[in-house]
Amino acid sequence: MSIPIAVKDFMVKNIITFRPDQNVFEVIDQLIDTCISGGAVLDKDQNLVGIISEKDCMHTIVKSSYYDGMGALVSDLMTVEVDTVDINASIHSTAQKFLDCHYRRFPVLENGKLVGQVSRRDILKAVQSIPH
Repeated sequence: MSIPIAVKDFMVKNIITFRPDQNVFEVIDQLIDTCISGGAVLDKDQNLVGIISEKDCMHTIVKSSYYDGMGALVSDLMTVEVDTVDINASIHSTAQKFLDCHYRRFPVLENGKLVGQVSRRDILKAVQSIPH
């Protein structure tokens, strides 16, 4: 059965983003307070420049064992090669993309600008909405 539903119908639009110059402890606080596992990093012009995750933040703990003290900026820890999804991508192709990688979420772009985020759970919600 073909699933003609687009990512735009199930993505989260109101997402938490971070800045490259933000302290990692601010990010950790926000991740814990909002129960999310990561988010997009935007520059001052609102361009997507990276992703910061719980795993990325853990690097500050490891680095502290080599240096005296913890702390870093988002730009020091974020993943800069970001895999994204187009707003008009199908749920089917996005599900396949999730199966082909270890990511839990993809930033959603429209004309090169961040407009939302889609997670594995969002894909499952899309499938759940189809009559069976």
